[in-house]
Amino acid sequence: MKLFQAIETAASGLTAERLRLDLIAGNIANAQTTRTADGGPYRRKAAVFAAVLASAGRPGQGVRVSAIREDDTAPRLEFDPQHPDANAEGYVAYPNVNVLQEMVDLITAARAYEANVTVLNAGKGMFLKALEIGRG
Repeated sequence: MKLFQAIETAASGLTAERLRLDLIAGNIANAQTTRTADGGPYRRKAAVFAAVLASAGRPGQGVRVSAIREDDTAPRLEFDPQHPDANAEGYVAYPNVNVLQEMVDLITAARAYEANVTVLNAGKGMFLKALEIGRG
């Protein structure tokens, strides 16, 4: 039964990292969005991970996304009086997204995703070997 737990743990990691990748892609796509439906510039979003705790007869395993939070750092101000979203002083509030940092986060999330895929494939391989032993 421990092998199922390893696969469930890896699967929870895959789900969490996929959401993280989606958020990073959204951050990069909106790095220049100065006006949203809520008003003001786009705010960077990040996933908050939490461990899956033990429950009735089941050990704690894996990870889940407990929240998606908006980064509360101030927007980047640039002087551009011709921009339609410029304030009275001529400054435009751009999103608090650092594309370089998002790319680093993207690589980190992709590698974590790949690591979980490797664990999943290793578990599958062990199942297949166990079935071969059972047939022999």
